[in-house]
Amino acid sequence: MKYVYILQSLTDNEHFYTGITDDLKARLSAHNAGAVTHTAKYRPWRIKSYVAFADQARAFAFERYLKSGSGRAFAKARL
Repeated sequence: MKYVYILQSLTDNEHFYTGITDDLKARLSAHNAGAVTHTAKYRPWRIKSYVAFADQARAFAFERYLKSGSGRAFAKARL
């Protein structure tokens, strides 16, 4: 199972991070521990939303979409 997730910073509500993982709890812990350099500056993080996929290709395609301009607008309005 692949999870596409959106994190929101608790210190600055305007900062979000989109990623993909097999283990959502462990990945959130890594972000909050500062192990991910891209997200260390705005920690702690909370999970804003996530979607589980059985198909790995669809998960990667959805993550790529969420990182695009229209995907960010979709996530802001719907997720």
